[in-house]
Amino acid sequence: MADTTQSPSPLGARLARIDKVWAAVVAILIAVAVLDPPEFVPTVEFALNALLGTLPFILFAVLAIGYLKATGAENLLSNAFEGRETRMIILAALLGGLSPFCSCEVIPFIAALLAVGAPLSAVMAFWLASPLMDPAMFGITAGALGFEFALAKLGFAVSLGLLGGFGTKLMKSTAVFHNPLREKPQVGGCCGVKKPFADKPNWKFWQEPARRDAFREAAMENGAFLLKWLSFAYVIEALMVSYMPAQLIANVLGGDGFQPIFLGALVGMPAYLNGYAAPALVAGLLEQGMANGAAMSFVIAGGVSSIPAAIAVWALVKPRVFAAYIGFALLGALIAGTAWQAIA
Repeated sequence: MADTTQSPSPLGARLARIDKVWAAVVAILIAVAVLDPPEFVPTVEFALNALLGTLPFILFAVLAIGYLKATGAENLLSNAFEGRETRMIILAALLGGLSPFCSCEVIPFIAALLAVGAPLSAVMAFWLASPLMDPAMFGITAGALGFEFALAKLGFAVSLGLLGGFGTKLMKSTAVFHNPLREKPQVGGCCGVKKPFADKPNWKFWQEPARRDAFREAAMENGAFLLKWLSFAYVIEALMVSYMPAQLIANVLGGDGFQPIFLGALVGMPAYLNGYAAPALVAGLLEQGMANGAAMSFVIAGGVSSIPAAIAVWALVKPRVFAAYIGFALLGALIAGTAWQAIA
């Protein structure tokens, strides 16, 4: 019998190894060079200057993530799910807003907690706050949008966690949250989940070779990740500043009323890339006339509904619980946007 299996062609294998984000950056720059040559150099200069301006924050982010990974700080997450339910919700919201771990990294951890009976209210608090802020994202946000915006977003992230956690606690006897887990939850990750150190955190990680290796690996991996996404974001921002009509943004997402805040949340949910690329894009929109409240509702709603964050929830719970997760996200984004509009 003839062998019908086909191995990929050498060209196809090489193309598969090309990073799609870097390919998009190159493709955009080539398109600018071909279609509008006078704008090519200004676009490249804009992106490079923005990267250089953000460099201190990138270095802080890379070192912070490397340190927290190498010390084994993942183990602190378990402390948020012990004790009384109210205490669990508060700690889960705080750790969710401060932890340096992406949503898909904690899927196996959350699945295990749910399986042994951890309250969904505390898990909801963690799930809502976690994708919105971490040490790296705080630095990148502060560099692009200012320290005040980053600090406000951190506060809103924790507040959203509390809103979802206590909201779930109050409604846990309703049909929405009855028997919330899927029959066979998918616990795989999408970002190279690695097993954390099993023992207690060791804050002097440099004393152990394995932890030094973990620090170096995390720093290099996240440094490459941030460089890639920020390069893409700043190139897009340069195009927005050059080609997007400022009056259009001002008309749709500008002003002082509730409408731009609501539209910012609705646009943010499908248009959001990730928490590291979003600040540069929002900075460009603000330059074009986007309202401050719309900017905040955009990053809050978009962060919670971004694909990795949404998959983390969808993989483990039934659709009605996922709908509640999205509902909490939209409500929290509108509250955050309204509050920030009044403050800023």
